Amino acid sequence: MSDYRGQTALVTGASSGIGLALAEAFAQRGADLVIAALPDDKLRAAAAWLRRRYPVTVHAIGVDLAVEEGPDKLAARLAELGLTVDILVNNAGFGVYGPYHTLDMEQNHREILLLCAAVERLTHHFLPGMLERGRGTLINLSSVTAFQSVPPMAVYAAAKAFVLSFTVALWAEYRDSGVRILALCPAQTDTDFCAEVGVEINPAGRLRTPEEVVATAFRALRRGVPYAVDGRRHALTAAATRFLPRGWLARTTGRVLHPSKMTRPAKPPRQLPLDGPLDELNVTTITAA
Repeated sequence: MSDYRGQTALVTGASSGIGLALAEAFAQRGADLVIAALPDDKLRAAAAWLRRRYPVTVHAIGVDLAVEEGPDKLAARLAELGLTVDILVNNAGFGVYGPYHTLDMEQNHREILLLCAAVERLTHHFLPGMLERGRGTLINLSSVTAFQSVPPMAVYAAAKAFVLSFTVALWAEYRDSGVRILALCPAQTDTDFCAEVGVEINPAGRLRTPEEVVATAFRALRRGVPYAVDGRRHALTAAATRFLPRGWLARTTGRVLHPSKMTRPAKPPRQLPLDGPLDELNVTTITAA
């Protein structure tokens, strides 16, 4: 198991799902944590759960990264705390499902701000310090959807394609710098995502687990590859998209994910197994004002 003692990991969207699993994995390996997410009970529960399980420092910061000033405010707060970010995991995200013309314009814009702008901005805040120190880890959460157009989730898939391209370019630029850079591309995973989107994206077959995604991430970091698709079947599917006509692939995906086929409701979000009251200590909320 890799040793991250003496390092600090900033994980966004870490109140549940893959983000929480990645935060836990770095805590298991000795890293102190800064977990950032929307300021709600899920964030407080995640902080309390991590503090009880691991002998590391856990800072919880409530922040909306889907606004222009969100990433800068988060970076400023870490500077106030005197924290050096050795590990950055840009995981925060959400998806909007439905025919593009029916979706709320502002919600689409927030999706782009969170999935694209916040990833680039936080990377620009913290990657230079890693390069100066000659070590660090950057994980940007892309998706298997990055490899194709996905109606009726056009904005989400396009944003994840940006993350994949951006991260692979950084990997090529800085591959000899001592900083490990990875685009992590999960497929359908057993998280709150489907419930938040409002559909069951994969009504058949087994969902991957956050722990499996984390294992894929750490294998990829050890190998030094630019990106990793979680799950052998999904990796083969992603590779196959390079040889298929884009138009045909988009039409086929649209038929599979058409609203009329989404007949099974998503499972409700999972709850953390807390053994006591929520820990309110060291939870800072950054406001947009």
